[in-house]
Order: sequence, then structure tokens, then C-alpha cells
Amino acid sequence: MSHQGQSRVEQLCFKKGLRMTDQRRVVARVLSESTDHPDVEQLFRRCQMLDANISLATVYRTVRLMEKAGILERHEFKDGRSRYEEISDHPHYHLIDIQSGHVIEFHSPGIEALQRQIAAKYGYELVDQRLELYAIPLKKRKNNDAKTVY
Repeated sequence: MSHQGQSRVEQLCFKKGLRMTDQRRVVARVLSESTDHPDVEQLFRRCQMLDANISLATVYRTVRLMEKAGILERHEFKDGRSRYEEISDHPHYHLIDIQSGHVIEFHSPGIEALQRQIAAKYGYELVDQRLELYAIPLKKRKNNDAKTVY
């Protein structure tokens, strides 16, 4: 069976052996096309634009299943909402605007090296990490620098 034309998340589902219903395909497609970190309600509204019959319960069950299978990562960014993104093999970090809730992903080889150094200093090998920065804007910017490497 060819996987051409499938979304990234849908391809991951097939690799993990998840059975893909039409509604799960819709959720996978919406997640693959998301450039933000949507919560379940946002996913539900986006999915309804593609399939008016999809239920909120189906979206909840689908993201829980994909999270359990290691396809999605759930984030709790202190706003009380679980947000989701594809699991990535590349380390990245999040800067969260606490006024708007906007999430900016960034990469930093310097931070990665510092984390390894800190772990080694105390006699450990770093096996996982998570960094979330919470901030307020200094001033309004015209362009967002999401996905910038520092």
C-alpha cells in the first residue's frame, strides 16, 4: 500500500500500527498542517471544517491514542489547556507569550550544550529535556521569529 499523499502524522500512525478510520485521518491531517500548538477544542473546530460529523469525543480519543503511541507530545503551558504537537527527533524549546498564549518554537545548540555540561558536572548523562520560557512582549513586533535557530 502506497503512503504517498498521506500527512506526516498519518504516516507515523501507520508506522506505529494504528488503525486509521476516516475521522482519524482528518485529525492526523489537521495536526500535520498545524503550525501552532493547538488544544483539543481548536483541533475539533479545524476538523469540523473538513468533516462536519466529527465529534469532540472522537478528537479527544484520537489525540490520547496518538499520544500514547508516541506520535504526539502533550504540553501544559500553564494556561490550563493541553496542547499538542508532533513528536520531533530534533530538540527544540518553547517561548510562551503569557498575554496572548502564542507559542514560539526555537532551537539553540548553545542551550543543548549547556544542558549536557550541567548533567555531566553532576555525574549524569542527559537523556531527555524540556525547556519552556514564559514571557511578555517588550513591544509589538511586526514579524514573529518562530522556528529561528539561535
